[in-house]
Amino acid sequence: MKPQRTLAAFLAVVAVAAAVTGCSGRSSSESPGEGADDGGTSAAAASSDFGDLRGVCQPGDVKGAPAQGVTAEEISVGVFSDMGFNKNTEFADAAEVFTSWCNDAGGINGRRIVANIRDSKLMEVRQRMIEACRDDFALVGGGAALDALGVKDRLTCMLPSFPAQAVQSRSAGADLEVSASPTMVPGYDNYNGFRTWIADEAYPDSKAAVGIINGDSAVTKAIGALTAETLAATGATLIYDELYPAMGVSDWTPYAQAIKSKGVKGLIFMGDFNQLAKLEEVLTSMNYKLDWIDANNNAYNASFIELLGKSADFQNNLVSLSGVAPLESDEPAVAELKAMYQKYAPDAQITLPSMLAMSSWLLFAKSAASCGDDLTRSCLYNAAVAETAWTGGGLHVANDLANPIPPQPCFNVERATSDGWEAADFNPDNGLYRCDIPARKLTADFGTPMTLAEVGKSIGDFE
Repeated sequence: MKPQRTLAAFLAVVAVAAAVTGCSGRSSSESPGEGADDGGTSAAAASSDFGDLRGVCQPGDVKGAPAQGVTAEEISVGVFSDMGFNKNTEFADAAEVFTSWCNDAGGINGRRIVANIRDSKLMEVRQRMIEACRDDFALVGGGAALDALGVKDRLTCMLPSFPAQAVQSRSAGADLEVSASPTMVPGYDNYNGFRTWIADEAYPDSKAAVGIINGDSAVTKAIGALTAETLAATGATLIYDELYPAMGVSDWTPYAQAIKSKGVKGLIFMGDFNQLAKLEEVLTSMNYKLDWIDANNNAYNASFIELLGKSADFQNNLVSLSGVAPLESDEPAVAELKAMYQKYAPDAQITLPSMLAMSSWLLFAKSAASCGDDLTRSCLYNAAVAETAWTGGGLHVANDLANPIPPQPCFNVERATSDGWEAADFNPDNGLYRCDIPARKLTADFGTPMTLAEVGKSIGDFE
């Protein structure tokens, strides 16, 4: 999730790009809670509180059909995913968990949420967006690696979006988009705090010998250029900058040998964590240990730890969660999220992107509930962007959705070990987070988010 990605949000990859986003599971025609065992929980008895949020979902007796995708009984929303390409279920799992939980608590003022999974299969973003424009009230809790392909159609049909991840520059920060947990803010590098901490405090000896290895795709190459600019601003020297085929490498030996021969001490990897584990296997077999490896936060999961094998302890893998509470923390919201998954999707893995998706779902539900009978897109959007300290109930640091620029500066760092992930010693100054290094404003032109004006629309057309 490099917030970038997600991972940046990730941030990440294209086959590689596939690692930037995920999703699979239920078909668009299947009800979100269908087949789920509610343990006998009734709408009246189910808790609708989450973390520090109260009454997120609730029964009611609303009437009318005030907008496309909204009836007196249901609200249809779209969830974008590249599930047909990357086989990743995280966004579909989050949709299943949230909608089942919310519908058990009565829905949104009595309206049941129906999630339509929009499988963009990496290259079919526009086709799915046209379908969403036809049927959905809003987009919630998803993402696609090539999300810029659908922005023009989304703005033309005035479809609001609450993505878990926004990846490309034309998409991240586009009009009618509300990022509940901003991880890629136009014109800024949210990883500045993380990179500054590494270069100036944690591993200063590595500052003169940093390397980047990047998937050969338009998405990750753009992120690589952004990262190189930030490294230069911190005074770090980039001595190795290499691309690898986006679909992966069968033999990482030549890359490992180049990293060793050049004396790289700190390595930033952009791509699929499965490929990184293979590279590290070769480096470890060569007995070459880097000072640190930025694994990118899509690697923040149990699968990566397992794939690393002995490299988990030999190498020093770090990820920045950009202000999202670690799953290892004792935050009440994290504990409640785990309980929700245990009930509604016990076989699913909670990932950083799925946590971002949950924050988006919570923001959508809270905003929609405030509209009552008159649930229109404009009411939904205006309620969401009025939030000035949104934390997803405690899932992440507070974000000012009314004024998202400049972005919040907080970050936190996790380290991989053979026993799992643990907090690195990054000197937090605000609970779980460190917030004393601001996001950095970029100087190069990395593209601008699309506006309503570009499709001949204005906010006055929004209903």
